[in-house]
Amino acid sequence: MNNVKSPARFDEGANRDPLSGAPGAHPVGTGLGAAAGGVALGAAIGTVAGPLGTLAGGIIGAVVGGLAGKGLAERIDPTAEDAYWEENFSRQPYADTQASYEEYRPAYLHGVEGYAVYPGRDFDEVESDLRAQWEASPASIGLKWERARPAARDAWIRLNERVHQGDSSV
Repeated sequence: MNNVKSPARFDEGANRDPLSGAPGAHPVGTGLGAAAGGVALGAAIGTVAGPLGTLAGGIIGAVVGGLAGKGLAERIDPTAEDAYWEENFSRQPYADTQASYEEYRPAYLHGVEGYAVYPGRDFDEVESDLRAQWEASPASIGLKWERARPAARDAWIRLNERVHQGDSSV
């Protein structure tokens, strides 16, 4: 039996840490939190001390940013989001009757991951970044941004509304 999961699919398990196997890990949120702000901020602060300060600041910023990303990611259950969209995809106005949920699944995941990177911001504010990330990903080969955008936006909006309503099961 092959235990390798497709990178375009949500983890159907217990969000296991890729290194320790411990349940409840959120490597996407942790990694995205680090990439989103911590490295840049730490590197900028460290630049005052020269090249070594930039490197050290980037590492420290990655740790701090990763912890911030993990905090939000702990509240996002990608398995529940996947189940919700799989059940509701066909009722969306952009759902192509010839397309399956499997085709749009990476776009929903992109919206979920994007929300973890840019929490509290409007989709429209960060759309250019999300589009660039999408177009650089292998998923864009099968689904261009114009078709992926509505699904990514819907996933984003759903998470944003649930967070602002105080839904602890996000």
